[in-house]
Amino acid sequence: MASTDVDLIKRCQAGERSAFDALVQRHYALAYNIAYRMLGDADLSSDAIQVAFVRAYKAIGRFRHDATFSTWLYRIVTNVCLDNLRQRERGTASLTLVNDDEGGLEERDIPDVEQDPASTTQQRERQETVQRALLRLGEEHRQILVMYDLSGLAYDEISDALEIPLGTVKSRLNRARHALKEELAEHMELFQ
Repeated sequence: MASTDVDLIKRCQAGERSAFDALVQRHYALAYNIAYRMLGDADLSSDAIQVAFVRAYKAIGRFRHDATFSTWLYRIVTNVCLDNLRQRERGTASLTLVNDDEGGLEERDIPDVEQDPASTTQQRERQETVQRALLRLGEEHRQILVMYDLSGLAYDEISDALEIPLGTVKSRLNRARHALKEELAEHMELFQ
């Protein structure tokens, strides 16, 4: 029977290194996805994930179980990415599209096309366009879109991870979706 995150954390806190290795394996893909969507570079994302897991390992003894491990880890990953972005500034897939009709949000997934060369090229162009648009957004907007739309975290998990009220999560997400829509406006023909 597979161990839960809580079991693995307790074992890790008791000094069992293999328990942390299991946590890394379990959460690596989603953590990397967050880093990649925030940083837009595979190498930088890999480096950020390594730093985040080292920080998590060093701090695991202080983990209080008042949030899920994934929420706690994603907060660490996000902070490492934000640090990286700030340092770069000092020295700069697909997404669910959102329509705001009559004050409501309607999500439309980009259709999956067959894997012929033309559609593969078009799909890659869509992903690159979305990634460039994400990177042009401010940190706050990019962060919330990555956590909610790409990583699938719930509002309350994001609220815990960012230490902001639930209402703020919802309003930031709405503003971020509008900002992304504006960034993608001139490329909407790719998503038809």
